[in-house]
Amino acid sequence: MMNFTKNNVGWVVLVVVFLVLPHVFTQSFALSLMTQMGIAIIFALSYNMLLGQVGLLSFGHAVYYGLGAFFTAHLINWIAAGVIWFPITLVPIFGGLCGMFFGFIFGIVTTRRPGTPFAMISLGIAEMVAASALMFTAFFGGEAGIDTNRTAGGAMLGISYGPQIQVYYLVVAWCIVSIVGMYAITRTPLGRMANAVRDNPERAKFVGYNPTRVRWMTMTLAGFFAGLAGSLYIINYEIVTFETLGILESGRVVLMAFIGGIGHFWGPIIGAVLVTFLQSALSNYTEAWLLYFGLLFLVIIMFSPGGIAGLIAKHDPVMKAGLLKRLLPSYMIVSATGAVMLLGFISIIEMIYHVESAISGNDPMALFGVMINPSTLNPWLVILLMFAVGTALFVKATRRVGQVWDELGPDLQSKGVI
Repeated sequence: MMNFTKNNVGWVVLVVVFLVLPHVFTQSFALSLMTQMGIAIIFALSYNMLLGQVGLLSFGHAVYYGLGAFFTAHLINWIAAGVIWFPITLVPIFGGLCGMFFGFIFGIVTTRRPGTPFAMISLGIAEMVAASALMFTAFFGGEAGIDTNRTAGGAMLGISYGPQIQVYYLVVAWCIVSIVGMYAITRTPLGRMANAVRDNPERAKFVGYNPTRVRWMTMTLAGFFAGLAGSLYIINYEIVTFETLGILESGRVVLMAFIGGIGHFWGPIIGAVLVTFLQSALSNYTEAWLLYFGLLFLVIIMFSPGGIAGLIAKHDPVMKAGLLKRLLPSYMIVSATGAVMLLGFISIIEMIYHVESAISGNDPMALFGVMINPSTLNPWLVILLMFAVGTALFVKATRRVGQVWDELGPDLQSKGVI
């Protein structure tokens, strides 16, 4: 009988979750959202190959994502026109190879200078490619972009990719393959040396490895998976525009990686799921969703540089020692006071947005199910008081959490978990 390790169980759970989710959330919006999450996971993990593994902060990773999507769009159109035959199921490989090619080409220039020069050069390349997309309209389609038909080539084995559920499982299949592939790369000599180059390039060079070549190879592989994600993007949406290449898309993947946690392989997966969900959910309810995104990113960077995955990993020794129950009371208080503070803050932002609106600024508004009139003084006094009291209590509660962690230190050392 096979003896599964903890990692084996994790892989099995991941596959089961992917397969079961469409049967739990059956709405069309949920299915579309989960498809977007699968694409975002591949994209975020490909970015983490640069930032998390080899230490290259890129502001232009969407270039490989977008170019993979554009080349795939033309391939699908060729399939539809009968110029070439190629199964849609394997089309993401083509997008990945396109992303790999451009990662290889641009990597020759960018990986020679790590750190800030790399970040600035990657930003320059992103702007150059995005501008080119508006200039070379024959290939990029101008502002309208390129549209496709994912059912091109007809059905094969009853699969036409017309229904969204078929697209979802296509994304899931490639998502699992990509996750396994990128995880396997971290266990190879290249993956180990990428970490060494990230931490100490001089020492890596001393033991006989060329740091520039390691960065170049890593960037080439990251380009492959980014292009693969872009290929799935065009299959899902059936249209791609120059915005897919732009700085906003590059910024979104940076948010995913940092919010999830670049120091852990699973961090970008968490960030991709969370950012995609919030982007789709918040944009339907508030005009200030970009502001909330920015504040979330700021809070993560300031108070948890390791991201959400870092917070989870921090509690691993506590759970192993069986001391988590000592943290729960203080965590519950922090959660309650934080909810009051957050409720007050969000209310202030939404009221400001409503008042600033030229159309409905003087009309009543619904705020968390309650009708209020922000043009009067009383709602502002109540909300400001709620925010002030919630903030004061939250700060006091966080100090208590710090005290509990200090008290746990000796017990964790005595149990040998730290």
